Amino acid sequence: MVGLLGLLPLSAEAETARWTIDPDHSVIEFRVAHMVVSKTSGRFLDYQGFVEMDADAKTFKTIEATIKAESINTNQDKRDAHLRNTDFLDVNQFPTITYKMKTYQKQGDGYAVVGDLTLRGVTKAVTLNATFNGVAKDPWGNTRAGFSADGKLNRKDFGMVWNKALDTGGLVVGDEVQIHLDIECIKAQKTS
Repeated sequence: MVGLLGLLPLSAEAETARWTIDPDHSVIEFRVAHMVVSKTSGRFLDYQGFVEMDADAKTFKTIEATIKAESINTNQDKRDAHLRNTDFLDVNQFPTITYKMKTYQKQGDGYAVVGDLTLRGVTKAVTLNATFNGVAKDPWGNTRAGFSADGKLNRKDFGMVWNKALDTGGLVVGDEVQIHLDIECIKAQKTS
C-alpha cells in the first residue's frame, strides 16, 4: 500500500515557510498491549522538529522530527529504566529516534504521511494518518499551526524482541505499538 501512495503537488508559491515544533504545546505518545488484558501508555518528553509547508495551499515540502530516546516516560521509573536498556530502546547505543517524510497523499479531510522512522539503527517506512487542524495567531504575535496524527509500528521490526510468556497464555508485551501525536508549530521563516 505504501508504494501506491502518490504525491500531492508541492507548492511552488513563495508562501512555503518553516514551522518549528513547539514542545511545550505538543505531545508524542504511544500505547502497547500489556499482559493481554490492558494497555500501557507513555510519551517522549524531549524532541524537536519542523514542518515546511504552504499553510494556505495545505501542501507540504518537508516534515522532520528528532526525539531523544532517553526522554521516554511511562510514569513508572523501573519500567522506564527497562525501556531505556538494550531490551528495548538501547539509548546508550541509539540516543535519537528520527522521522523524515518521504511522501504524502490527501485522504478525505486528512493526509497519509509516509516517512522513514529510524529507531535503534533500523529505518522503516511508517505511515501516519494526519489531520491539519488549521492556523491561528497567538496573543504574542506568533502564527501557529496544529496537527494530529495516528500510526502504528511493530516493535520487532526495530529489533525490540524482548518478551515473556504468561502462565495464562499470551505475552507480557504486545508487538504492535500505537502512536499518537498532537503537534503545535510556530511559523519561523520563509524557505522559498
